[in-house]
Amino acid sequence: MTQNEYKDPTKSPVIQEIIMANHIGAIAVILSEQLDIEPIKALQLFYESKTCENLHNKATGLYLLSDRYIADDFIAEKRM
Repeated sequence: MTQNEYKDPTKSPVIQEIIMANHIGAIAVILSEQLDIEPIKALQLFYESKTCENLHNKATGLYLLSDRYIADDFIAEKRM
């Protein structure tokens, strides 16, 4: 399906990619503040994590939760 063929525009792959990028950016900002590190470092750490892998896996449902919840999940992962 092309972008214009979706009845719900938010379901198009391009829009979904934009939404995920914004989601991850917000998570990185939260992590940066909570861990007192540079945002780019927080982003790098997050991308390398199991939490990020789970966020991209629709079966986990993690993408449905708040940015703060996901940031807390990441911090819990790192503490283990």
